Amino acid sequence: MSDLVAALGLVLVIEGIVFALFPEGLKRKLIAALEMPASTLRIFGLAAAITGLAVVWMVRG
Repeated sequence: MSDLVAALGLVLVIEGIVFALFPEGLKRKLIAALEMPASTLRIFGLAAAITGLAVVWMVRG
């Protein structure tokens, strides 16, 4: 359980850094995402989830 909390904390740190350093760029990317079809967003989301799972699997063995 502590690993899950640590992972969620790391996500918040990374997202916070992105928001703090690149707020205008992030706004542009979010607007672009709103204009994308749902199927494209779904594919990117699944690819990100599979990549993340593979990374965790390799690291945690």
